[in-house]
Amino acid sequence: MPLRFAAGLLLAGAIAALAHRARSLSTSGAVAATLLGAACITAGWPWGALLVAYFAASSLLSRWREQAKAMRTDDVVAKGGARDAMQVLANGGLYAAAALLSLAFPAPWLQALALGALAASASDTWATEVGTVASRPPRLVTTWRPVPTGTSGAVTALGSAGAAGGALFVAGGALLLGWPGRLATAAALGGIIGSATDTLLGATLQARRWCDTCGSPTERPVHRCGAPTRPAGGVAWLDNDRVNVLATVAGAVAAAAIAGATMAPA
Repeated sequence: MPLRFAAGLLLAGAIAALAHRARSLSTSGAVAATLLGAACITAGWPWGALLVAYFAASSLLSRWREQAKAMRTDDVVAKGGARDAMQVLANGGLYAAAALLSLAFPAPWLQALALGALAASASDTWATEVGTVASRPPRLVTTWRPVPTGTSGAVTALGSAGAAGGALFVAGGALLLGWPGRLATAAALGGIIGSATDTLLGATLQARRWCDTCGSPTERPVHRCGAPTRPAGGVAWLDNDRVNVLATVAGAVAAAAIAGATMAPA
């Protein structure tokens, strides 16, 4: 196990360094990704391989039409560009923690919990990366009114397809890497539930702000125009990163519950 941890540090560190060079990760994000990758590889090579596959696919999607997406969303989203440590931990922290716990408690429900967390992260990430290039404006899920691209809690048909694709990507990867089909199925369903939770929280409880200078909604404390913004609704401390954490928890719990139900005696 110590040798596997050392190998994980080297491999994950090399991948994180390449991602940092490609501007997919900030310095803090690269450090966090290295630690998460090493933890997962310590738990077993399939755990690490699935995390790397998730990260590689999500990074490629982030770079796809990057400039066009930035032009559409930079006025709204609080963070853009390279992912920092908080974003990395919000998306992969629960998966890595469950991977390490599985060394002591190799229970199927714990594996389902981990896979559901990663599937929820992938589902939410793919929904965002694909949905922001939709030709039609997104609609807020609670009111169905059109809102600016990048608004939390908004959906498009293309983004919904991306959400399903992200969950199925993790589930399919888990299946190929040797996890049982019932756990892969639970992961796919949990991932979609987690992404839906993210959307609902984004539309209702996530902190919202307003730029009086531009007269537009945003999540930025300081708008791109340089003017400070003011609170305009939601829970002040519940930013996008914290919503992502809650969404991964929802996906994890849902997947564990679904897996437990399928394994329960008749």
